[in-house]
Amino acid sequence: MSHVFIRHKVKNYNNWKQVFDKFVNTRQAGGEKSYSIFHPTDDSNNLYLLFEWDNLSNAKKFMSSSDLKTAMQNAGVTEAPEIQFLEEVAQGITAPSYASV
Repeated sequence: MSHVFIRHKVKNYNNWKQVFDKFVNTRQAGGEKSYSIFHPTDDSNNLYLLFEWDNLSNAKKFMSSSDLKTAMQNAGVTEAPEIQFLEEVAQGITAPSYASV
């Protein structure tokens, strides 16, 4: 599975999130499967986004689209985003199993 990591700052998280949510159909049509949004505990306008994408080709195409650039401007993104394309190589669970208790 392909992933995309984006870090950028926004003027106001709540305004940004409204635009982000309205853009969901476009993101899905581009190949997005899921997302997670993070921010530092002391700065809700400094965002770290992790997306799961159907494939790397669609992810790269979408990240360079004019639709995305327009949505980011409308959402109040204040700086050029840092974008990384990632391939998952391992995953695991480290919590103890409660089934064996």
